[in-house]
Amino acid sequence: MNNAKNTLLVIALCIATVFSGLAQAQTYPSKTITLVVPTAPGGANDAMARIIGQGLSQKMGQAVIVENKPGANGAIATEFVAHAAPDGYTILFGYIATHGINPALQKLKYDPVTDFEPIGMVAISPTLLVATDSLPVSNAKELVALLKAKPDSISYASAGKGTAPHLSAELFKINTGTQMLHVPYKGSAPAIVDTIGGTTQVMFPSLFSAYPQVVGGKLKALGIASDKRSKVLPNVPTLKEQGIPNMNVTQWYALFAPAKTPSAIITRLNKELNLTLNEKSNEKKIEDQGAEVETGTPEQLKDLVKKEVVRWKKVVDSAQITAD
Repeated sequence: MNNAKNTLLVIALCIATVFSGLAQAQTYPSKTITLVVPTAPGGANDAMARIIGQGLSQKMGQAVIVENKPGANGAIATEFVAHAAPDGYTILFGYIATHGINPALQKLKYDPVTDFEPIGMVAISPTLLVATDSLPVSNAKELVALLKAKPDSISYASAGKGTAPHLSAELFKINTGTQMLHVPYKGSAPAIVDTIGGTTQVMFPSLFSAYPQVVGGKLKALGIASDKRSKVLPNVPTLKEQGIPNMNVTQWYALFAPAKTPSAIITRLNKELNLTLNEKSNEKKIEDQGAEVETGTPEQLKDLVKKEVVRWKKVVDSAQITAD
């Protein structure tokens, strides 16, 4: 009898939770939504987040404010959102580091899969292999030949230890059997500046980060780490075309909510996000930054995160990278 009563109680609680979530979703949003960005103001991620925030605000009838919480390669902001109230009013502009790379390098106070409800993809930006103008190579094959002829004679810049540009370079070294010296910086901007100036010779930034410098002729694009060419830089061949396999390193950007956010709210956010991204004006703004709009379902984003966690753990272990 007691077991039956307990079962009925559990069922009643589940039903109450469902109806509570539905009621909450019907009035959502009724106040300002905070979109947390794990990077500093003025950077590429911040610029894209503000495009999305403005679009969501127009479609949902409530202000969406961007709050920057940089630090720990995005982990500070990501942890903050993971522990926020699951009511749809605090969401995260996540990316490859927050939900793919950091779990392999840091002792996190969040789980990238179980502590979040995926909302949807925002955009993708393939990783570029770029070089300073004075380096005597014009493509990736020539760079590999130079590296094999003069091991450790070239240094590569990254946005910091454990960032996507760092791990992309390590994956390149593994796949080509070459060596380069790593020079970590505090962010992509100073790393790009020193690569332009020749202090470092090579870098693996996202196309999103390096697009203005490549188009402006300040950096040479030697190849794209993608299975297909980018429509914003169609003349730059992929690394795969140049005989370098397993170098599909697409940096991705997406929205997440805390775990247990009602499914009706996630569905609403996904719908409005995709509508925002499908507007030609927003698509152009994102392409002008060197990225490509990528829409999808929460389920597709969850599958991506699971695969990325496994993938980058293998790279970190193979390259024997440790956190500072």
